[in-house]
Amino acid sequence: MSNPGNSPTLPPVSERVSRLHARMTLPEKLAQLVGYWVDKSEDKVAPLDGEFAEVPSYADATAEGIGHLTRVYGTRPVEPLERARWLWSEQRRLREQTRLGIPALVHEECLTGLAAWKAATFPTPLAWGAAFNPDLVEELGAAIGDSMRALGIHQGLAPVLDVIRDPRWGRVDECISEDPYVVGTIGTAYVRGLQSAGVHATLKHFVGYSASQAGRNHAPVHVGARELRDVLLQPFEMAVRDGNVRSVMNSYSEIDGVPVAAAPEYLTGILRDEWNFDGTVVSDYFSVAFLHTMHRIAADRGEAAELALQAGIDVELPTGDAFVGPLAERIRSGLSDEVLVDRAVLRVLSQKEELGLLDETFDSPPTEIDLDSPRHRSLALRLAGESLVLLANDGVLPLERNLGSIAVLGPNANAAEALMGCYSFANHVLAHHPEVPLGFDIVSVLEALRDEFPAAAVASARGCDVDDDDRSGIQEAVETAAGADVAIVVVGDRAGLFGRGTVGEGNDVESLELPGVQRELVEAVVRTGTPTVMLVLSGRPYAIGWALQGATAPAAVLQAFFPGEEGGPAAAAVLSGRAAPSGHLPVSLPRSAGSQPFSYLHPVLGGPSDVTSADSTPVLPFGHGLTYTTFEHSGLEVADTVSAGDAFTATVTVRNTGERAGTDLVQLYAHDTYATVTRPVAQLLAYARISLEPGESGLVTFDVPTARLAFTGRHGARIVEPGDIELWVGPSCAERETTAVFTITGPEHVVTADDARLARHSVAVPAPSPTR
Repeated sequence: MSNPGNSPTLPPVSERVSRLHARMTLPEKLAQLVGYWVDKSEDKVAPLDGEFAEVPSYADATAEGIGHLTRVYGTRPVEPLERARWLWSEQRRLREQTRLGIPALVHEECLTGLAAWKAATFPTPLAWGAAFNPDLVEELGAAIGDSMRALGIHQGLAPVLDVIRDPRWGRVDECISEDPYVVGTIGTAYVRGLQSAGVHATLKHFVGYSASQAGRNHAPVHVGARELRDVLLQPFEMAVRDGNVRSVMNSYSEIDGVPVAAAPEYLTGILRDEWNFDGTVVSDYFSVAFLHTMHRIAADRGEAAELALQAGIDVELPTGDAFVGPLAERIRSGLSDEVLVDRAVLRVLSQKEELGLLDETFDSPPTEIDLDSPRHRSLALRLAGESLVLLANDGVLPLERNLGSIAVLGPNANAAEALMGCYSFANHVLAHHPEVPLGFDIVSVLEALRDEFPAAAVASARGCDVDDDDRSGIQEAVETAAGADVAIVVVGDRAGLFGRGTVGEGNDVESLELPGVQRELVEAVVRTGTPTVMLVLSGRPYAIGWALQGATAPAAVLQAFFPGEEGGPAAAAVLSGRAAPSGHLPVSLPRSAGSQPFSYLHPVLGGPSDVTSADSTPVLPFGHGLTYTTFEHSGLEVADTVSAGDAFTATVTVRNTGERAGTDLVQLYAHDTYATVTRPVAQLLAYARISLEPGESGLVTFDVPTARLAFTGRHGARIVEPGDIELWVGPSCAERETTAVFTITGPEHVVTADDARLARHSVAVPAPSPTR
């Protein structure tokens, strides 16, 4: 049963919004709180969407106005300019033929680029994390936002700020990292970029979604208050406070038995009361109705609507399954208070006012648009290139330019779709429309290697499929490899949704072995004696320890997390040496499925010890990444003491000790040696990319607020405690190359909104000469 509690406080709004609200009838208010999915079909693009069939006609649904139009461009392949003309005419109709004349807000998915036909497809967010380059992701967000705004789209359903907790979860490719600070800095950069174009970003999925039981989609979440505060909430707080994000989407999850969609402690208490968020909260698709049908904490959809509004959800997406008829009936019968609706409507109208919708006349739809322009492609190539992670290399890479023959093998070698993530338009929508072309240029790894090595004879064999047990093609691949100077085996995932594919929404797994018989293919090719490179195109990290050491390990392993439309050329450039790899693992490379969930942010007893025979140590640690040169980190310096609540400065010298130019990721880690609660054995405090020529040195300076070392104390407040801190820089979280120790002094500091949350860095190249 519902629990109304205290009557909600109405938000402050402009005089214009207040006057508009005063004129509204209950049906007009409810219409502003829901979306309408104009093009909804039988294609499965959202969880359990086939169970919601009671949809009114478009004319009936918009008779009193409408809050959102759902995925106007992103539900089926439509010609963008034709759809824009339709949209402009519909917006004029809403202005001129509804009583209040309020246009609709249009939202779309935009995680790997605008999810629309002919639009650019960028690397998946896990690749953003591997690049460790927030500035580039901000550029990416701005380019996506410009495309969206030109098409009359006002809100993007991205970024995903779920911190990776278990790689078995299918939506890992939508996430950025297992480190909350990396998620927060990169996710906030995307928010800034998108919103700089006048498109509101939407944080997903608030909160706890990625910590589901056994990595299963929608499964219950069992986390303590400290893990919730210190890990899962941190990126959202950064994007709200530092990025001024304008919208948030709830998680499908239940946390300790309470579904987030009905949890005012999260959607109002933390989000609004603590963080002062003043935007709109939209429901994840169907999650309001799920309170009745799945979580079963509401007896019907009307009660589900009341619980969601009480919690702080303002808009029901994708359609009005609960907020229209069921809620209206409940209010008219006196079971629910209309003031809950008023609070949400005022927020929605304020958002539309902020976006300029209340003044827009929609006179001039676009007459030309390039959704995959040279700007888009340049960004796609840069981000793809920076995200490639060289996991292992015995010297075979970079490949010699004068190779006579190359065997390009594997199920992902000639599959352009293997370069794109679950929320790409190609894999999300066009998979249901195989007769429709992609609408933009994308070359496979095979095609890119032929372009990269025009003088070489490049032969190909599939070997096997991604996810079945058919071994009949392996022998052909072996014979092709045996006659080549080098073999490149391209393996990994195929992104899709709800059982279509090996990774993506609803595609959770019990095993972290490469799907199908791909491992057998790789090992068979290695046994030919031909130098073999394994290129992994995937949406999650796999347990590939066998590929990093042993008799059947390839000579080199290159990891690419769905690198997008320029992923083929980017990988070819790295393999040839025309570009150098500079990506680093944003998530630990797992030992096995049985060692999950795992995070490098574990306390002492979260890792290997003498009290257990099980070893959760990852095959490769968070932050690992090789390149074609070597770097030395030395001379880490920091003051002996810093007061709790202040900031400290750390400097480190980086030198390129190899024979090629390269880019290093300087990673500053810390360990709080003794505290009142257990602390991680390693915690990333700051990071910076630095490019150096052979023999060149650079000085990296980090300014780090002590709030980066804050944690939730025993009394529930986030605090900085006095005590000794170990500091180091190394090539990953697991290696201390240069170290220092300092002491936080003074009384315990309680962290507030005024405390700095971000570490700053500067790079001086060449490194200044030491003073004498």
